[in-house]
Amino acid sequence: MDKQRVKGAIDQVVGSAKRHAGNLTGNTGTEVKGAVQQVKGKVETAVGKLKDAGRDAKATTRSR
Repeated sequence: MDKQRVKGAIDQVVGSAKRHAGNLTGNTGTEVKGAVQQVKGKVETAVGKLKDAGRDAKATTRSR
């Protein structure tokens, strides 16, 4: 598993927590920062998945 997938998952969880905290306290800035961090995490996870798929494809090609 690519490190970027792990970092992305962490960013998603932390971003979600910030977003909910901002929503509960009425702090729009924190809510927006949390949403941005969540999106960043989703992108990082997707990039990590692509890297994993590339490595898997490369390994499959070598083993033939």
